[in-house]
Amino acid sequence: MNPSPSPERSAGAGRRPRLDRRTLRSDLRHLLFDATAALAVTFVMFVVLYLRVEGGTSRTLEVMPHLADAQRYWLYWACQAFGWSALLWAWITVMLGLLRATRPLPSSPVNLSRLERWHRVTSVTTIGLMFGHALAFFLELLRENADGLGAFPLLFSAFVDVFVPGGYSTGTGQVAILLGLIALYLAIPLSLSFYVRAWTGSRLWRVLHRFVIVVYVLSVWHTLLYGTNVWFDGAFRTFVWALQLPVALLFLARLLAPLRPEERLTRADLTRGPALAGPARLCGRLLAAVGVVVLLLVTVTGRDGGRTPGQASGDMLVTQPMVWGGLAVLLTVMGAVGLAVRAAGREAS
Repeated sequence: MNPSPSPERSAGAGRRPRLDRRTLRSDLRHLLFDATAALAVTFVMFVVLYLRVEGGTSRTLEVMPHLADAQRYWLYWACQAFGWSALLWAWITVMLGLLRATRPLPSSPVNLSRLERWHRVTSVTTIGLMFGHALAFFLELLRENADGLGAFPLLFSAFVDVFVPGGYSTGTGQVAILLGLIALYLAIPLSLSFYVRAWTGSRLWRVLHRFVIVVYVLSVWHTLLYGTNVWFDGAFRTFVWALQLPVALLFLARLLAPLRPEERLTRADLTRGPALAGPARLCGRLLAAVGVVVLLLVTVTGRDGGRTPGQASGDMLVTQPMVWGGLAVLLTVMGAVGLAVRAAGREAS
């Protein structure tokens, strides 16, 4: 007769592993196709940017004419290409995530599990493209300053400029690169934490993952500030704004018709629910509606405060201390939300 297993062993056998290896392996298999498509788009973007420089039609050359030698500065244009493909993939993954969290239409041709898988895979690809964007800029700084510094000082200086938040300290980049790095470093835990949700708890993961929309906002802001191809007013810059309209509309739809019943706002939530929960959720929906209107006006008028050819740019409206302050507020809110979810979970158990 076999001995019965001890309670400790039975509990351990039923415990879910902290890392969801099965889902991770499945996503990595699908990642091969998605990453290949992303690199193909990056290459096409690189060719377009390169040819624009060769033909003298790049708007970047109006501010930095020394970049006219496309062959010498090919790493800079590779950096730009990675940045644009990263923004495109960020747009795709945000749209997929919002669709996954919104009540589907009865005639929807794609089921929720497939949407979720696409969302996860494109998220990982986006992080890779963001890193490629930063790495190409890092290599360009190494190439550009190869004759001016020793090996270690050169590596250290380029690393600080590109990968240390606040390390880049000149021009528009002191804010734009800071925004981009915050987006990159927030994207990694907020996206990849899905695979350890058994450790954090699914509810905590879902609540914190909603803050990933901030990563997308920072990425667009970084692009409009430092994407030299769209520094000036024009059709391309307006197109970037137009791409944000579907995101804003879908975000509003996700707030008004969330997939989970407990996230839907009812009259009872405003009259008989917790004192602040209902009004806060209502304010979120109103702010999203206002955001849609603002984006529509900016897209139609083409006026967003961007640079104008032939005119000197004004002082930056946002400074590094403001960005650091905003980040401190964001992290505080995320921490408070996480503690509240943990406390609610302990009370429920």
